[in-house]
Amino acid sequence: MGTVIMHSVVSVDGFIADEKGEVGPLHEWYFSGDVPIVVGGGEQYDHSGAGSGIKVSRASADYVRSMWESIGTIVMGRNLFDLVNGWEGKPPAGDHVVVVSHRPKPEGWHPEASYHFVDGVAAAIDKARELAGERVVAVNAGEAGAQILAAGLVDEVAMDVVPVVFGSGRRYFGGIAGQHLLEDPHVVIQGDRVLHLRFKVRR
Repeated sequence: MGTVIMHSVVSVDGFIADEKGEVGPLHEWYFSGDVPIVVGGGEQYDHSGAGSGIKVSRASADYVRSMWESIGTIVMGRNLFDLVNGWEGKPPAGDHVVVVSHRPKPEGWHPEASYHFVDGVAAAIDKARELAGERVVAVNAGEAGAQILAAGLVDEVAMDVVPVVFGSGRRYFGGIAGQHLLEDPHVVIQGDRVLHLRFKVRR
């Protein structure tokens, strides 16, 4: 069974977007390098969903490539789905998406896409693991991710920390309650304008 990794780009003060869901300068490092991140068939990753491929610094390239290639299923909340319109049915990585939502898929929305709308975080992770097989389940940080972490369903926390202070906005860990211990980081990679960190969740 694949690892469940909660992952997002985050400001140094812990925000993944502003109050409106805009990421501002958080994703600039994805497009400011000189090393394109390509999939097995040579197609370039499109993290934005807008047709602009990822090009990162050489320091980040191997980490980003291995991370995105490992993903089988992405789990996202309904707010993010609505904000990006589900990347128009083409997730930036992986083959499947599970949306944590009380509401069903919009009628007629990209019927060809492997998007599954599941009510409840435990059921969402069960579905995501089934779809991912041995590959990684990548959980988007934010409110849905925080609920999944609080439920004890996250194996690792991955943060791409960008040197910017937002001051307010949407938190990486949402409105999570209580204390949750992580192990020392087992990945620490300094890229250009980003610091890649990964922590195992302490059981």
